[in-house]
Amino acid sequence: MCRHLAYLGPEVPLGRLLTEPEHSLYRQSWAPRRQRHGTVNADGFGVGWYAEGDPVPARYRRAGPIWADLSFADLARVVRSSAVLAAVRDATLAGADAEAAAAPYASGPWLFSHNGAVKGWPSSLAPLTVSLPAAELLSMEARNDSAFVWALVLNRLRGGDEQGQALADTVLEVAEAAPESRLNLLLTNGESIAATAWGDTLWYLRRPGSGTVVASEPYDDDPHWREVPDRTLLTASRTDVLLTPLKSPEPLKESRT
Repeated sequence: MCRHLAYLGPEVPLGRLLTEPEHSLYRQSWAPRRQRHGTVNADGFGVGWYAEGDPVPARYRRAGPIWADLSFADLARVVRSSAVLAAVRDATLAGADAEAAAAPYASGPWLFSHNGAVKGWPSSLAPLTVSLPAAELLSMEARNDSAFVWALVLNRLRGGDEQGQALADTVLEVAEAAPESRLNLLLTNGESIAATAWGDTLWYLRRPGSGTVVASEPYDDDPHWREVPDRTLLTASRTDVLLTPLKSPEPLKESRT
């Protein structure tokens, strides 16, 4: 369910990442190549990007399929950024939250997306509500599993956790409460990326001078794409990618330029 992508690198038009590649996120909305659950990601889409000198990202989100929004093609052609997070959505359950349920979710400098589904939502995560301040529960952007997972991550970030730690601890907490959940999470602050592979595909592309892309699946057939093993935390900057098995303190693999 869902496909998402994050990018850090030289400033590029959004379209170069999201619409132009042969198997771009745009095409993945109706023809993903590696999606394990669901077939069409037509329940909304969104993109968040950072402008130079402003740590708070802008967002463009819609409730319908990305191919039905002609304005997005124009936006993607001219808006440029060096840090982007985008997603196309396949809803876990029907709901009335419209574009509020579409990733990326945002707060302060952070953008967040969830590719997957929480098993037994919402009753399975009811015990975890006690870990959240009432104000955070009441200010959730939408009433779905992804928004609740984001609230858990955000609570940790506001408590001082690094991005990777916030994602790892949230995944392990949710997986314990709701076994068989799929929890591929993606988070950026415009300077670094953190992501988890837990139940669905995750890949990354790192080429000297071209920045770093982390995505649910490759958007082209470049041989430099590398798959992330399941149950792994990925942390990345513009120059480094680190993979750490979840529940293990030591890096599994390191890629440097």
